Amino acid sequence: MNKLIQFKNLVKEFDSQIVLKGINLDIYENEFVTLLGPSGCGKTTLLRILGGFLEPNEGEVLFNGENIAGIPPYKREINTVFQKYALFPHLNVYDNIAFGLKIKKEPKDIIEQKVMRMLRLVGLEEYGKRRVTEMSGGQQQRVAIARALVNEPKVLLLDEPLGALDLKLRKEMQRELKKIQQEVGITFIYVTHDQEEALTMSDKIVIMNQGEIQQIGSPTDIYNEPANRFAANFIGESNIIDGIMIEDRRVMFEDNIFDCVDKGFAKDESVDVVIRPEDIDIVPVKEGKLTGIVKSVLFKGVHYETIVETKTGTAITVQMTVSDAKPVQNLSADESMSANDFYIDISDIPELTIAEIIARADAQAWKTSTEELVSITKVDYELKEEKGSYPVTFSTAAGTMDTIHMIVADENKVEAPKTNEVIYAVNIYKTIDDIKESIALDTDLKTWANAQAWTSDGDTSIAITDVDYDFVPENIETGTYPITFSTRGYEYKIDTTQEHKVGDRVGLTFTPDDLHIMAKEG
Repeated sequence: MNKLIQFKNLVKEFDSQIVLKGINLDIYENEFVTLLGPSGCGKTTLLRILGGFLEPNEGEVLFNGENIAGIPPYKREINTVFQKYALFPHLNVYDNIAFGLKIKKEPKDIIEQKVMRMLRLVGLEEYGKRRVTEMSGGQQQRVAIARALVNEPKVLLLDEPLGALDLKLRKEMQRELKKIQQEVGITFIYVTHDQEEALTMSDKIVIMNQGEIQQIGSPTDIYNEPANRFAANFIGESNIIDGIMIEDRRVMFEDNIFDCVDKGFAKDESVDVVIRPEDIDIVPVKEGKLTGIVKSVLFKGVHYETIVETKTGTAITVQMTVSDAKPVQNLSADESMSANDFYIDISDIPELTIAEIIARADAQAWKTSTEELVSITKVDYELKEEKGSYPVTFSTAAGTMDTIHMIVADENKVEAPKTNEVIYAVNIYKTIDDIKESIALDTDLKTWANAQAWTSDGDTSIAITDVDYDFVPENIETGTYPITFSTRGYEYKIDTTQEHKVGDRVGLTFTPDDLHIMAKEG
């Protein structure tokens, strides 16, 4: 196949922000190529550069081996179909399609031949005299495609052209677009953030994220062999599990060793193991390679989306005491101050600093009238390496003071030998206002409680993924509330035609071909 388009080291900046970071990509004649990625990943910018609507800051765009920098859009053998179609509302279907040919002053009989061919191609032979404003969204989209194709471009650019259509019509148009591309035999470059759309229509998918290409390949290759965690999660759904590559074709996860088909990793290298939901079978417990409990079942029309938990997370519960205390006010200095009681481990006392005391107490001072922060200049306390409650006084230069208590206690942690995890947190003292004014309460609770988790050997930190409490933040009152922090256990999403009940104990099985091994990123 002939290499039609080449992007070479393409860089594009907007307001000093790099949106394309050295893109290199080859596109061949007659390919249906989809640029796929989340909003803001750079796919539309790349399309607009190819169409001539933007110029790159660095790099080259070659068309049939020639640099097309500086060539205006109307002189490029490229046409574009936009999401909003950009049809002329005062013209009928025929005249919309014929518009570009009339601008080129082609003979009337040639225009008619070409327009009628396009109307047949998009299935609108009977609609030539219809006003475009009287047509459905799907019909308008067909008119826009016909108008772009009638000029016989070598490349058609489509920037999310199905985004405004309903689901049923969008699926119909996906099939139509692929059929049209095959019939006209030209290169289609399609932009979307819809993964199913990309898998359905494309010969080649280019996955982009944050201005960089993550993976290039056929839909089958990308789905079955994702290059990294982003690609695995963005194309379809994936179960991604931490694993260790024991040796070629042998991987360990969940403390079990399984056969796989991958090789080329270092011995005992940490890896990600990807298993697609449809590649896991639910079987009787005795037949399973893994066993677990059904946590949820969701009927999706042709299958059941079933979540099975094979390992519970590690949890710790602390108490949060909530008061209605108000900030201390110093009217003469126009200052206010707030601080909270806090817990500290006996073992942390020798290395305790003033800055840490201020942070643990969430001590703050500010100008009452302007809310401008004021420095805390003095912290007075007496402390022993013994369990107990010790007063701490915070002061500003203007004499604003607040006294709270530092409670020294034994370290509060939970060790879980079965899961090789340790989780730690301390009890919390907060005010009603602290809770109501938090804009990210789960994150703040983890910070206030100094909640953290790590592996038993201390080598690796573990994310605390769940924060559970039984109060409504907007309606909280004074009292003591339990807060539970926990790490995530292993959960598998499984697509199956069999219905299972929540609470069922089941087995899970898969084949070596079902496991895809990826190197850990970073």
